[in-house]
Amino acid sequence: MWLLFEERPRHVVQLGLGSAALTKFCYHRLPDTRVTAIELNPNVIDICHAQFGLPPDDDRLAVRRMDALDFVLDPANGDSVDILQVDLYDEDARGPVLDSPEFYQACHDCLRDGGIMVTNVFGDYSNYDKNLLTMEQVFDAVVWLPEVHDANIVVLAFKRSPVLDFSVLYERAAGIKTRMNLPAKSWVNGLKSWMLDQQ
Repeated sequence: MWLLFEERPRHVVQLGLGSAALTKFCYHRLPDTRVTAIELNPNVIDICHAQFGLPPDDDRLAVRRMDALDFVLDPANGDSVDILQVDLYDEDARGPVLDSPEFYQACHDCLRDGGIMVTNVFGDYSNYDKNLLTMEQVFDAVVWLPEVHDANIVVLAFKRSPVLDFSVLYERAAGIKTRMNLPAKSWVNGLKSWMLDQQ
């Protein structure tokens, strides 16, 4: 969904590798973008290479075995990331492993001016309000799509509040659909629905 606001990111960082789907998408579909994935569990990294087609590191892809909190707290990573994709859950998927004000502030500080953090607030319903409130205290603007399935709520947190011009967003969505075959129009519809709910 962040492609609606940033079509040509220089650096995308993935916190939590998962099955490497997002990392591989960014690496293969955004050829001018540097992609960094941060994963603490070496078994996850090995499985992604062996079973899920994660490419080896090269000049555009770096998979680093380290704690996500250490990455975002490292001053060397400040103001260096265009898109921060956060996918950090416990083994039972009850909610995010990292969701403190300190963590979200560090995520904010990693982003360049105009950068975006995107995360899936998944798990127990009690997590939703806590996470959204904390993000709203840190970021300039926070928007989310209505729940689509399995209690998934996708949240975009902007370091600098964007202008939501829906005619422009629908035009960009058509381009994303053509180039990448992604359901971008539904994202814009979701954002529109979100805005109506906030009024």
